[in-house]
Amino acid sequence: MAELLSVIELGNPILQQRSHPVMDVRGDRIQKLITDLILTVRNANGVGIAAPQVAQTDRLFIVASRPTPRYPDAPEMEPTAMINPRILAHSDEVAKGWEGCLSVPGIRGLVPRYEAIEVEYTGQDGKLYRKELNGFVARIFQHELDHLDGLVFLARVESIQDLMSEKEYQERIVQANGNFSSKE
Repeated sequence: MAELLSVIELGNPILQQRSHPVMDVRGDRIQKLITDLILTVRNANGVGIAAPQVAQTDRLFIVASRPTPRYPDAPEMEPTAMINPRILAHSDEVAKGWEGCLSVPGIRGLVPRYEAIEVEYTGQDGKLYRKELNGFVARIFQHELDHLDGLVFLARVESIQDLMSEKEYQERIVQANGNFSSKE
């Protein structure tokens, strides 16, 4: 049965550590962690969550894009476990987009990310997948991959002017634009 996990927050040293490769993808511990992460990200209205955010040092994250109060225009997709993920190639085009993080509550940042990426990861079924991701889903992948490398989105923000509170973001960006992805 899935268990709701506690999300650790900025300042916890686990968020600054590089995660370890998963060796036993089909093992009970990893399979339960995947189930628990999916429940946790849904419960938190998130669109992605990485194992380090629940104090686990496995190279594993969930991409779970869907419209939520935090990301009302996010595309719909099934939650997908991505184990030992990596970026194989990326576009030259970089775009800034607003990001938040379950481990950095109350803050949004305008973060530059590649618009398109080619990725490889092992799925929950143990098979190797290779996909091209674009736009918002590519942004989620890059955000979660940063967690596996010990980074939070604040490390990617180019200027203090690119930060704002969640309240200001909701009032100024979401309500004014009717979307999540105000780009500069």
